[in-house]
Amino acid sequence: MAETEFVIEPGRQDIIMIRLFEAPPDVVFRVVTDPQLIPRWWGPTFLATRVDLMEVRPGGRWRFVNIDAGGREYAFGGVYHAVVPPERFVRTWEYEGTPGDVALETVTLTPVDGATRYVAQSVHQSVEARDAIVRANGARGGRDSMNRLATLLAEL
Repeated sequence: MAETEFVIEPGRQDIIMIRLFEAPPDVVFRVVTDPQLIPRWWGPTFLATRVDLMEVRPGGRWRFVNIDAGGREYAFGGVYHAVVPPERFVRTWEYEGTPGDVALETVTLTPVDGATRYVAQSVHQSVEARDAIVRANGARGGRDSMNRLATLLAEL
């Protein structure tokens, strides 16, 4: 299985996550924008995911909720700004537990010899906001999600 790479440079406001998937971009795009499939791959392995809203279009909103074993909920959401199937989408990303800390995420899918290079760049409002995600081990959730996505793509 390919590894998920993170680019987290000191003093910058962004986090870049990169993964190569053994599926063409149209399939990857369909899976990452299908509200029925999101719960099968999105979030850390120790949390369940519920999709409350997913309007994949410019101006459309999204809201996903992670649920732990005790029933506590952790909600994330935002607004899609651009959707260009099967190449990319741009959306805001906000954890409801820290309202006002909004990141802008661009996901780009590039064909590479029958596979897809997935690049997600999240730009945070400040270095401090970005570093808070790093301290909260956001990479773990990203890595778990990418591993689960790779498994799902292999099944499809």
